[in-house]
Amino acid sequence: MNLAALKLARTTQPGAVAAARLSGIVLVRLGAAPDGRDHADLARDLLPIISHKLSPDDWRKVLSGIVASLAASGYVGTSGNTSRATGTGKAAAVEFLGLRKSGALPAWPDIRDGALIARALGLEKEPASRLKGLAKLDGLRCLIVLGTYGLKFRGPVSASRLRSALAVIALERAFGNQIKHGLGEKPGLSPKSGRLLAGQLASKPRDFGTDGRLIAALAADAVEAPRSDIGTLRLGVLRRFITNAEAKQPAASAAPKARSSRSHKARANEAAPLPQPNATLVQVAQPAAISDRPDPAQFTRAVLAAARTKAEGWPGNRKAYVSHVWHTVRDEQSQWALTEIEFKCMLTEAHRTGLLTLVTADLKNPRALKELQESAISYKNTIWHFIRVED
Repeated sequence: MNLAALKLARTTQPGAVAAARLSGIVLVRLGAAPDGRDHADLARDLLPIISHKLSPDDWRKVLSGIVASLAASGYVGTSGNTSRATGTGKAAAVEFLGLRKSGALPAWPDIRDGALIARALGLEKEPASRLKGLAKLDGLRCLIVLGTYGLKFRGPVSASRLRSALAVIALERAFGNQIKHGLGEKPGLSPKSGRLLAGQLASKPRDFGTDGRLIAALAADAVEAPRSDIGTLRLGVLRRFITNAEAKQPAASAAPKARSSRSHKARANEAAPLPQPNATLVQVAQPAAISDRPDPAQFTRAVLAAARTKAEGWPGNRKAYVSHVWHTVRDEQSQWALTEIEFKCMLTEAHRTGLLTLVTADLKNPRALKELQESAISYKNTIWHFIRVED
């Protein structure tokens, strides 16, 4: 079914809502009410997801325009202050949600907390068994992160699997997304190292201590929620669903506004088609790549150059403490803005791909305990402390 003919009113309030997405939610809400919905009740039902953009009075005005446009297009029938979805409207609502079965829509609370959340995250095509996780806090957090970072998993989605995949994303970002070879889902880091690395994706990077706390923080960040409880996260998902279109247009907002001969009224009533139901309607903003980050070859050259100035030992067995090299690279390559955990994980990847060699301390010198502790890099069943320097 082509929904492009559905024309919707725009609001002139600052930070205008993505009218097409909002109108789709209005249509779904009416479709889930067999006997229709009083306009005042309809406004109250949907106010929470738009109250961060519009006052109650402004929202009622916008809603009136949306309902009128839906009625003019044959999706809604109105009698007095009550509107109900027509057969065509209900079918359009089902398609908008990406539901596999046509027919009667579930009750509104079930749609709001289930199918609509999945639609907003771009996960409506996921198996029903996976989407059941939306009903529980841990499952919702995991699915928010899954949708946010565009991860593809087979089988169950768990916090530990997400942590491993997120560590790969963080490592790729540390290299400025210039890694030419696939890292796979598991980069071989220990759970703690992987969690520390994945934690660099958070708005406030830190050691979260457990995979569950890591995913909870990233889920809240993704939808800009002040808390990570289930109600706040659901509301954050729906709010981002509506407003994300505006956030994805920095170039347009930064450009000078062109003068237009159209009247203010004409712009306010400009038609906006409802997006096709199989298109992803929300992609939560992902961490931007850091343009100054090095590629693997650049990183290795800088590390080995620093290691040569810090190397100890005799010809054929020269090596430098990782911590000493880190301090040098941090100061000499400050434009990279690397954190210590990123540096160590990048070293691990360079070792794994043969760009340099990391070695462990065979005989631990008690007088160098501080350097050994600060240099330690855990990888699988090995702990490295040194970078080997070729003569």
